[in-house]
Amino acid sequence: MLGSAWRVKRRGPALHETKDQLSRQAELALLVGVELGEPGGISVEDSLAELRALAESAGARVVGATYQRLRKPDPFGLVGRGKLAEVGEKARANAATLVIFDQALTPGQARNVERELALPVIDRSQLIMDIFAQRAHTLEGKLQVEIAQLSYLQPRLVRQWKHLSRQAVSGGAAARIGTRGPGETQLEVDRRRLRQRLDRLKRRLDEVQRTRSLQRSRRTELAYPTVALVGYTNSGKTTLMNRVTGACLETAARPFSTLDPTVRRLKLPGGVRAVMVDTVGFIHRLPHTLIDAFKATLEEVRGAGLLLHVVDAASPLAAEHARVVENVLAEIGAADIARLLVANKADLVEGTPPWAGDALAVSALTGRGIDALVETIGALLDGPREEVRVTLPSERNDLVAMARRDGRVLAEDYRDGVVRLSAVVSRPLAGRLRKAAAACALPR
Repeated sequence: MLGSAWRVKRRGPALHETKDQLSRQAELALLVGVELGEPGGISVEDSLAELRALAESAGARVVGATYQRLRKPDPFGLVGRGKLAEVGEKARANAATLVIFDQALTPGQARNVERELALPVIDRSQLIMDIFAQRAHTLEGKLQVEIAQLSYLQPRLVRQWKHLSRQAVSGGAAARIGTRGPGETQLEVDRRRLRQRLDRLKRRLDEVQRTRSLQRSRRTELAYPTVALVGYTNSGKTTLMNRVTGACLETAARPFSTLDPTVRRLKLPGGVRAVMVDTVGFIHRLPHTLIDAFKATLEEVRGAGLLLHVVDAASPLAAEHARVVENVLAEIGAADIARLLVANKADLVEGTPPWAGDALAVSALTGRGIDALVETIGALLDGPREEVRVTLPSERNDLVAMARRDGRVLAEDYRDGVVRLSAVVSRPLAGRLRKAAAACALPR
């Protein structure tokens, strides 16, 4: 039943497009792609379709798309001069106000293309960062996005200044000898200010990240294992988290609807407790400045005990999307963490997708396969347990309650201001109980 038996069913039109989304479609965008004949990967047509979704998500209205097959990028304008002239004609014919390139543009290429087309030009990286800037709500998210934007802008500042007017050091001919000179160019002033702004933002982000690190360490102390949701953007991770944890997080059928990591409690069979973390989605050609800026957020992924790799089973590019996610996980140092492949949106698929293998088929929207998913997570997280016997001060009811939640209490005896506890718990909690008993130096 693989291959030919796999067919995608169609769901009704999306009903959660907001008035704000529709009203913001002011820019008329023309999309430009390049096919370099690289083996494998996402085709230029599929990549442009994804770029269209990103542009529309950012508030633009796409009026056309075009691409060129090349052996290698043209150093002048990414595409050839003839194609560039064609892009200009197509932009004028469709009244385009913005041109978006699917490939990254060097500062020189962007400058040349803007001059040739006489239109604002951005590339895929700038578009993704603009979406991130729209969607970031927390202080940490806003700081990370601004750092990424300024880091991207730093080598491109020359594009922002068409003049190189210099600031006189002193008053012209009346200046004292030795003080006449060109002074600082406006470009140099802007670069210095940008560096200063970046330094301030990074210091503020360090402070916010210390708080997040403290919260993460407290969760570790509670001996709760962490399950992190990872996957390609718009694969349904947030909807799955709502279904599994009972949360009511906002969802939308658009790229990057979730940026800021969200943590919720997860109840598993057998009394096992865990926490689930929803993280930012990945995408092919994710700007490296964003990966660098969001590394602290992605610490939630690196510190997880289990990764749920969520794949949109209804996407014809599911296998390629899964490969992109695996590459990003390797890049951030999370390649060796145990993972469970989850084929989401199974209600839209008939049969088994050929890429699925041992994936667990679920539908976060309808609830299909969710019970089996929760049981599988519990089995994977329910690691080695051991019996522990400790004597604690009676006021440490928090540790006793933790033993009840984490495992099975065999005996619990309160006498003379102490509690003698015998329980079968996970190894991390067993170590914490022994450490607490040793610190109190009470007889067993």
